[in-house]
Amino acid sequence: MNPNLSRRRFIKGVIASSAAAATSSAWYSATAQTRSAGSVERLLILNINGRKRPVDVLPQETLAYTLRYKLGLTGTKIGCNRGECGACTVTVDDVSHYSCSMLTHSVRGRAIVTVEGLQAANGDLHPIQQAFIDELAPQCGFCTPGQIMATVALLKENPLPTREEARQALSGNLCRCGAYDHYLNAVMRASGQTT
Repeated sequence: MNPNLSRRRFIKGVIASSAAAATSSAWYSATAQTRSAGSVERLLILNINGRKRPVDVLPQETLAYTLRYKLGLTGTKIGCNRGECGACTVTVDDVSHYSCSMLTHSVRGRAIVTVEGLQAANGDLHPIQQAFIDELAPQCGFCTPGQIMATVALLKENPLPTREEARQALSGNLCRCGAYDHYLNAVMRASGQTT
């Protein structure tokens, strides 16, 4: 036996050679295979907040998961994760959607906007964000990004909603603090109907 070969060096050598073999095997199988019929392409280019973002997406992955954990856009909250609370609301082609109920593969080629995409390049807040602050709408703030995105979609479709129309538009966004009237005040301020 070689006197310079210890048990530790032997184990390190085995691990290193196994890792090298596994890596080369994975590379070969990845490059040698062609996509089989019915398979889903994993590398997508998504239009997020006006930027093209490449991302590796599993076939069953939700948009909320992709935004938060793959792209680092944590303004999109995951509350119920089953399309009930609205904390994960984003706009897709200017329409509000629960991102926890959409597969990422279904939004390829569509314009997705998250709460991070509202702020101007110079750091100024979007008028809706500023209205929410001015009306002291958020309490704990967990639902606020979803409330803001629902308001963005509402005001895009109906720039001068009545309070009842605003209530209906935000009815899919739950607030565990019960600050609904504050949010409605903010919507009315953002639409220019109160100061």
